[in-house]
Amino acid sequence: MTNMLQKVAGLSGMTDQVIAVDYLISVKSAVRNLTFALTEAVTPEVREILHHQLNDAIQSHEKISQYMMDKGYYYPSDLEEQRKVDKKASQTALKLAD
Repeated sequence: MTNMLQKVAGLSGMTDQVIAVDYLISVKSAVRNLTFALTEAVTPEVREILHHQLNDAIQSHEKISQYMMDKGYYYPSDLEEQRKVDKKASQTALKLAD
């Protein structure tokens, strides 16, 4: 039933893209926050734990970015294509607001 409603509303495929974008934003935030925490850590044990978490977050960023590029959701090296993707996503969001 959900797939049928998504197709009728013009959202077919958008759900995956929205989830992927949210996940990428969260991972980028984690990388930034872990980097900051790492520079503030006092003990070697805490620095080691944060360093491992930072590496995991960087690997997650790489995986989700690659997934998004493979699906055509993300064009980090082609601003014009990324603009088109973002414009389509904005138009869909505006349709939902009506």
